[in-house]
Amino acid sequence: MRRVILVCPGRGSYTRELLRSLQGADRLPSVVAADTFRRMLGRPTPTEMDAAETYSSKLHVAGENASVLTATCTLADADRVKRAGQVQVVGVLGNSMGWYTALMVAGALPLQEGLRLIETMGQYQANNVMGGQIVYPLCDNDWAPMSTAAVEAALRDIPGLHVSIRLGRQLVLGGTEEAIRTALKNLPERKSGERSAPFQLPLHSAFHTPLLAETAQRAQSDLRDLAFVAPDVPLIDGRGQVFFPRHADPAALLDYTLGAQVVTPYDFTVSVRTALREFAPDAFVLLGPGANLGGASAQAMLDEGWGGMRTKADFVERQNSDPLLLSLLRPEQRALVLG
Repeated sequence: MRRVILVCPGRGSYTRELLRSLQGADRLPSVVAADTFRRMLGRPTPTEMDAAETYSSKLHVAGENASVLTATCTLADADRVKRAGQVQVVGVLGNSMGWYTALMVAGALPLQEGLRLIETMGQYQANNVMGGQIVYPLCDNDWAPMSTAAVEAALRDIPGLHVSIRLGRQLVLGGTEEAIRTALKNLPERKSGERSAPFQLPLHSAFHTPLLAETAQRAQSDLRDLAFVAPDVPLIDGRGQVFFPRHADPAALLDYTLGAQVVTPYDFTVSVRTALREFAPDAFVLLGPGANLGGASAQAMLDEGWGGMRTKADFVERQNSDPLLLSLLRPEQRALVLG
């Protein structure tokens, strides 16, 4: 039985191409719970949003909807993995908002409590985007490292600009509106896949930066009674710290989730590195929606020299013979996870 790490994506992962991701999933326990939760609040349910005829920024990208929609897709995949019983889950990690989902997947927050956390944090964003986030690659399209001098200078010289997320061989920067405008103008253009970077993420606040200090304070007041428990499986946070079953302190989970996680950089790269070093998994399972953390996960493996891999070509060769990243979107990889 494969020993796997489950990877929970952040809110920006639900894209136009992923409409209907929840088709046929409406009877899965977590989907039923999420739909019921939102229906009680009089808000669009995840399955209703997923079934919309067209994708719209107002509905699908707005923080008050995107967070719960993304989380429901992730939880649905986690339900499928658990039900299939074909892999041994040895750890769970997430990226950014995916931390909230990871808490539920790992059993550190009951489903209803996790949905309350996601809904509350998402509603804070309703018509209240604070600053912004931009993506900047630190490698070329072959994943070869590039100079970091320009981005280091920007972080040094542009007031109000901060590291938000370390995401494999790219950075997400967060900052004030003025800082974001300046960085977009000053950073040298690079290719990020088919896109030109830097580019701004739509309707994203400056998450994981000091600009969210008031949000953290508000959450600590509104959500101080969240019923955290020690997780059922090891849970790796955005600092690379592991919360182990039976030994994790629920108070420490609460403090991190509503404190440091909100206002300091989320290091997805180090969380993958920790998973590799601590658990030596056979593979990482990319839970939906989509599989946009595949590149960042692979780049973190290359940084670690995992399995002797150093280049994108090394990774592609390994992926074709004995895949380390398993996406439920790909039928041949899905079969390895769900049977």
